[in-house]
Amino acid sequence: MFGLVGKNIDYSFSRTYFKNKFKAEAVRDASYVNFDIATISAFENSVKLTPHLKGLNVTIPYKETIIPYLGALSPDAQRIGAVNTIKIDKSGKYIGYNTDFYGFKKVLQPYLQTAHSKALIFGTGGASKAVAFALEELGISYQLVSRLASNSATLTYKTLSEEDIKSHLILINCTPLGTHPNTDVCPDIPYNSITKTHVLFDLIYNPEKTKFLALGEKQNATIINGLKMLEYQAEKAWEIWNT
Repeated sequence: MFGLVGKNIDYSFSRTYFKNKFKAEAVRDASYVNFDIATISAFENSVKLTPHLKGLNVTIPYKETIIPYLGALSPDAQRIGAVNTIKIDKSGKYIGYNTDFYGFKKVLQPYLQTAHSKALIFGTGGASKAVAFALEELGISYQLVSRLASNSATLTYKTLSEEDIKSHLILINCTPLGTHPNTDVCPDIPYNSITKTHVLFDLIYNPEKTKFLALGEKQNATIINGLKMLEYQAEKAWEIWNT
């Protein structure tokens, strides 16, 4: 058995993706279920008690809080500080991995030009940590933007200027703003400063085109949603579970 750990995840990409994969590739004796838990403590009290578990995906809001419940972390997950994939080995140990950074990096790379040397990351959760790690690997500098200033996020939506947008040609939404059904919201940034040289990447995949991406498209920017990233990270998770 495989599954997804998260909260309010009826919309889940992963469950549909893996069910279709199992059917298309004639993977027998495998199932994929949602573990929709109200608090992270339920991971220990219910999820771990499920028989025949071999692997799990992890989504909002547990990518960071799940770490203390694991027996080990891969080097990448350790450095990132967030987990979206868990492998249960033959001894029953729960090992945390991060495949988000792999999926993000693989999708973004073909769009990069010499001018794309600086990025703004909207949000400071587990997904943003994976994105930051991928940007570091690509040699792209970045700044985090959040509602409140902190050690990690020196920019806030109130202090973000038009010049900040103009000087950072990669804009990445790692917040849930704009996710179905609340599709009429987006990060509060000066969209009029976006140019055709900008790349806007939204980790959201439902809807296909968020308000964030639509406003970027209106400025003739390149836009990318989160679907391909999810597909790549899912395939990497499958590889991890089966090695």
